[in-house]
Amino acid sequence: MAAAPPSSPAGGPEPPPPPLQYSLLLQHLVGEQRRPRAWDPSALGGIPSPPKSEEQKMVERAMESCAFKAVLACVGGFVLGGAFGVFTAGIDTNVGFDPKDPYRTPTAKEVLKDMGQRGISYAKNFAIVGAMFSCTECVVESYRGKSDWKNSVISGCITGGAIGFRAGLKAGVIGCGGFAAFSAAIDYYLR
Repeated sequence: MAAAPPSSPAGGPEPPPPPLQYSLLLQHLVGEQRRPRAWDPSALGGIPSPPKSEEQKMVERAMESCAFKAVLACVGGFVLGGAFGVFTAGIDTNVGFDPKDPYRTPTAKEVLKDMGQRGISYAKNFAIVGAMFSCTECVVESYRGKSDWKNSVISGCITGGAIGFRAGLKAGVIGCGGFAAFSAAIDYYLR
């Protein structure tokens, strides 16, 4: 015979039913009884990795150096600037035209020559700006000992000010503010 459930005293209220397992689970996962835990991969055994050799350490130090970062930014700026220069020359309607004879149609050779010249000009400018910014940011980061958004703003101000200062003090201040704001916007977007 099956045992009957305990009955409540006559005339008294019935005891509340025990909580469902699902509600207990929710209280432990998202409720007041939740305990946050730090994720520690070593508690799970970790990911085994062999110790780094001296050559690997040397390559890491070289790739994290300011000189390598500046050279990488210079090369990247040169490629990006060249592509941008060729693109802008391709959509410019005055490429290859002679101002002395505006009714003469330029040849393909003249158009390609002008596109190449503009591409090289943009490539050099982008390379210089990229190298200046990258080197300045690396030096600022090394000096401050932190890697945050302030480094890019400070180095943007220094780079923009140095480029604009060639045209005067006012242009240097405007260049500093403009590059700093642009660097802050890019850093905010990328992080």
